[in-house]
Amino acid sequence: MFSLESLRGGAYRTLRPLTDWLVRSEVHPNLLTTIGFLITMGSALAFHQHHTRLAGFLVLLGGLFDILDGRVARLSHLGSKFGAFYDSTLDRISEITVYLGLLSLYNDYRLELGDVGMIYLIMLAMAGSLMISYTRARAEALGLDCRVGLMPRAERVVLIGSAALFFGEAWDGLVLKGVIVLLAILTNVTAFQRIVWVYRRASGVPLDAPVPAGTSTTEGNSESR
Repeated sequence: MFSLESLRGGAYRTLRPLTDWLVRSEVHPNLLTTIGFLITMGSALAFHQHHTRLAGFLVLLGGLFDILDGRVARLSHLGSKFGAFYDSTLDRISEITVYLGLLSLYNDYRLELGDVGMIYLIMLAMAGSLMISYTRARAEALGLDCRVGLMPRAERVVLIGSAALFFGEAWDGLVLKGVIVLLAILTNVTAFQRIVWVYRRASGVPLDAPVPAGTSTTEGNSESR
């Protein structure tokens, strides 16, 4: 499956003038994290009010700030353990809020009864997304750098944001519905992939044993989870 990892280097090069300016201006990465969080919270409100295209734009804009805070943290050497914790925590709250906004979009008396099923798919996608983050966090606590899987955070942000921005509720919201179905399946598949990945590297390894070669974690502000 296509991965945004293949485009990450190009995105960093494109954003380099902006990140350099932010570093020169001594903008703290935690401020960028906070701004991105507030923007993403706005997307949930836009979904609730059926401003679907605006919601998609805000999801993508919030994702841009999620890239910027990590890059600025690295280039300015202002990354910290709290910064990584703060960023990851707000990412989880943001993601939950976006899914709640989608729930509100489909929990509307004006919609057809068949759309009620979307509520359960959104809940399944939200659960899978949180499990992706949880499995990586638990792996990191064991000293394993678990970034495998089909649907990390960057892919989820781009899929939801792009579907909402470019298609909105056109064709009865068919594209956005398709993305939600895809997320409901692939987020949970990704969580399972990570369980298997950790099992293959940590099964039978004592808790106080050294981390297997090539699987140790690296510090810094958040990567895609």
